[in-house]
Amino acid sequence: MRTPRRRRLLVGLLLSPLLTGCFASGGDDSESSSDAGSGSRLRVALAFPPAENLSPYGADATLLSRLGVTEGLTALDANGSAAPALAESWTREDDRTWLFTLREATFQDGSDVTADTVAAALTRATRAEPEPAALTGVTLTAKAAGDGRISVTTAEPDPVLPLRLSSPGLAVLAPKAFAKKGAVDPVGTATGPFELTKTSGSTAATLDRFDDYWGGRAQAAGIDARFIADGTARANALRTGQVDIAEAIPVAQAASLDKATRRETATARTTSLHLNTRTGVFKDARLRAAARAAVDTSALADGVYEGHADAGQGIYGPALTWAEGKRVQPAGRAKAAAPKGVSVTLATYDNRPELPEAAQVLKQQLEKAGFRVKLEVREYSRLESDALAGKFDALVAARNTMLDSGDPVSVLASDYTCDGGYNLSLLCDKKVDQAVAKAEGIEDTAERQDAAMTAEALILGDDAVVPLVHQRIITGVDADVQGVLLDPYERTLVGTGTRR
Repeated sequence: MRTPRRRRLLVGLLLSPLLTGCFASGGDDSESSSDAGSGSRLRVALAFPPAENLSPYGADATLLSRLGVTEGLTALDANGSAAPALAESWTREDDRTWLFTLREATFQDGSDVTADTVAAALTRATRAEPEPAALTGVTLTAKAAGDGRISVTTAEPDPVLPLRLSSPGLAVLAPKAFAKKGAVDPVGTATGPFELTKTSGSTAATLDRFDDYWGGRAQAAGIDARFIADGTARANALRTGQVDIAEAIPVAQAASLDKATRRETATARTTSLHLNTRTGVFKDARLRAAARAAVDTSALADGVYEGHADAGQGIYGPALTWAEGKRVQPAGRAKAAAPKGVSVTLATYDNRPELPEAAQVLKQQLEKAGFRVKLEVREYSRLESDALAGKFDALVAARNTMLDSGDPVSVLASDYTCDGGYNLSLLCDKKVDQAVAKAEGIEDTAERQDAAMTAEALILGDDAVVPLVHQRIITGVDADVQGVLLDPYERTLVGTGTRR
């Protein structure tokens, strides 16, 4: 089995200004960005510090997209469909080849976006180590096709390629970004409305407005971003006027904020208990069944999340409205065995403050069922590699199922197949792999969703993962700020119309 790639925890892509109206915002965006004055700078607090020097191919990709730095050929609209970004249109030439027509655009270093530069950027992404999660199971070749078009070919038919290309791991950067061997530098080399100009390690970043942005001049002069892992500190920074926008406000802090500064968004993010199916205690399916039976999800939704979440129903939550009517009940589950005091290590991370509390409640529930539980809490960047290496028996993690590609099947390939790049459960089941492979080949949207739900039932039947809650995200927004992009897919936060 191939070594798992590191997960793109926060993978995202800047939605173009054409899509700004698709998501809820903090105010009226009717003022044209071209009519804006010099604008004020925005002060933004983000929850996850950079873990890989802001490389677009790693866990930091979503930081770049949420700050309006990067974008790709396509974007993800409010309905979860592919929409234009650097590509203004596309056509499918045959089962394996798509042609994308580029719009006129400029990189932040002043060079032109051309078919050759886009092809080179996509090629670099396919060779990245680790590989972008959106390319799980996909072999992609990009080349200039003339007349401002780029040809993208896949080794096998890929009916959702335009959706896949919305992933920020496939963001388009200027050749200058790849000048240093083995490194990717997004400073001044992307195409979004805000240009990254300075970073201060894992604590802060400075961005200035990119005046030549193809989608129009941003209304804010720039962004001063701070990376604050502690949720209480983020809420305090907003409350005391140190920042204008604070993402991922802990539910415990929500009541302390003025009602006018709270924005709650239903998301495709599910918090789950992943059980290590490869090694240790939970290699035994009967003990996984015992752990699943011990979990009371309503206690988590109503208690830990204080009603700001729904009890877990499956890998796909209620924010994906198509899932409810298509859900397939798991079958063939193992019969639960008595734990008899067997010891397990349960891990989670504290970037999302609810997770340690949820893990503590799970610890109590599992101990009541007869397990002995050791709880380990770390910052995410210090946890991920050990989790993917199978060093814990169980892990509590939050995952937006639509982040990487916008395709419900792709998240199954990445998270639950033998070669999956973010397989926290370390699941390797031939029936699951076959079901996912079948779903990947279906073009019709409804049929693809049906196939995804069939595969979901097999995964849940293995008790590899126990969906705990489906989250709603609370964003803190100062009353004077307008145009914040409250995206259910968590790919965007600020855009051309965000201002104060």
